[in-house]
Amino acid sequence: MDKKARIYVAGHRGLVGSAILRTLQREGYEHLITRSHAELDLLDAVAVRHFFDQEQPEYVFLAAAFVGGILANSRYRADFIYNNLGIQQNVIGESFRHHVKKLLFLGSTCIYPKEAPQPMREEDLLTSTLEYTNEPYAIAKIAGIKMCESFNLQYGCNYLTVMPTNLYGPGDNFHLENSHVLPAMIRKMHLAKLLRNQDWEALRRDLALRPVSGIDSSDPQSKISQRLEDFGIEPDQLVLWGSGTPLREFMWSEDMAEACIFVMNNVDFAQLRDLCHPEEVRNCHLNVGTGIEHSIAQIAEEVRQVVGFEGKITFDHLHPDGTYRKRTDPSRLARLGWQYTTSIEKGLPQLYQWYCPN
Repeated sequence: MDKKARIYVAGHRGLVGSAILRTLQREGYEHLITRSHAELDLLDAVAVRHFFDQEQPEYVFLAAAFVGGILANSRYRADFIYNNLGIQQNVIGESFRHHVKKLLFLGSTCIYPKEAPQPMREEDLLTSTLEYTNEPYAIAKIAGIKMCESFNLQYGCNYLTVMPTNLYGPGDNFHLENSHVLPAMIRKMHLAKLLRNQDWEALRRDLALRPVSGIDSSDPQSKISQRLEDFGIEPDQLVLWGSGTPLREFMWSEDMAEACIFVMNNVDFAQLRDLCHPEEVRNCHLNVGTGIEHSIAQIAEEVRQVVGFEGKITFDHLHPDGTYRKRTDPSRLARLGWQYTTSIEKGLPQLYQWYCPN
């Protein structure tokens, strides 16, 4: 990408999109195009077409998505498949109509089967049943992969797809009901520490900044305590969902942004096609991860140390664990020349340091 190229970052306020935008700005790209959801609803096909007519982007990072944790995926199944299919349909379709030089679509490792061999390779896609709780989201992301792949094969486009592992970093979603496991754990641990220390001023400030349904930051202490207990947040203990035994892989969002820009600048579909069977080109996406996994219980203990919570951690075995293991095999991207740099031990303190003043 030329430094003066017109680059559209879809989803620039999300975890990955914001990291991509910051990295592009830091690296000196001069013509970056963004729109908030209020300015452009990516589910509105007419509005998306008008936007592409007006801005004529040359490169597109498609990081916009409707996302959430295990609870949100279970509750909002229709929203997850409908919204993500719509966003992908409109952005990829208009990219084709407007002759975008290159597009990078961000998926998720939840595309892989529930019982996929570990570590998960790109070739494992569509080999068996998906994990039930996030099946609608996974199917939408698989459709995005196949849409990019099909445009490449039929029309000679250069649309690439990357599948990040579990990400965390600045700008993460810390909503108690809709966030992913790591930011949810950090916030719960932080609130439990404030309860234990009876720091009601800081606790109310947190609730005012990130509201929790059912309570207001000005409510009596007893009402706030009772509502937080619904989420397992208590002065003497933090109750987390599941058994604590599932293994997860985590990667710093700034590393993911670096990977996306590396792929956009250094990888083409023709290279990835050469890795596939000559008669059946499929699974040309790229895993992006660390290849290192930790149990949820281990991560909880790491978070406890970073936050400084002195209560105990317990696990509620009545709630689902989700997929037991989701370790990626990032060797294909490593062979192309990119590897991560930020360990979980380095990233967790950085995220908590970002969370507290924000």
